Amino acid sequence: MPEFVNPIEILNQIGLKANMIAADFGSGSGGWTIPLARKLEDGQVFAVDIQEEPLSVLESRAKLQGISNIQKIIANVEEKIPGISDLTCDLVLVTDLLFQIEDKKGVFEEAKRILKPGGKILVVEWIPGVSLGPKGGAPSKEEVKEITKNLGFRLEKEFKAGDYHFGFVFVKP
Repeated sequence: MPEFVNPIEILNQIGLKANMIAADFGSGSGGWTIPLARKLEDGQVFAVDIQEEPLSVLESRAKLQGISNIQKIIANVEEKIPGISDLTCDLVLVTDLLFQIEDKKGVFEEAKRILKPGGKILVVEWIPGVSLGPKGGAPSKEEVKEITKNLGFRLEKEFKAGDYHFGFVFVKP
């Protein structure tokens, strides 16, 4: 049976601390945001998406589950995100997002701006060409590594994220 991405399992492997501040780029309705907010019970999660509707769904889901450490932000993650200052975050999630983005470098530049030194980016993305994945747009592992390397990030970890995704953890110097 095919294995899909398991956000909780992946988040358990990246050394989260309860008081971290994180941003979930392209959070949608919270498939990653909710489990992340639970782990960061004394911290904060910025849920950033360009669409209002999924953020409203996320807000309702969080309220129903008694989660109060999520701040929604409607913004384009390829540009400067209003409401998140420079050097604020310990972690940025870029999950199932890059295949939808034109300016992939812009996403990583914004992550770099808001990350503290030593902060991490978790990237989980569709493997290009997989049967259940998007029809085009998914970057290769090499493309993601090249963009992040050119921006000064260091690859900390590479992993398989189910049968249809790859994963990376990058660290800001």
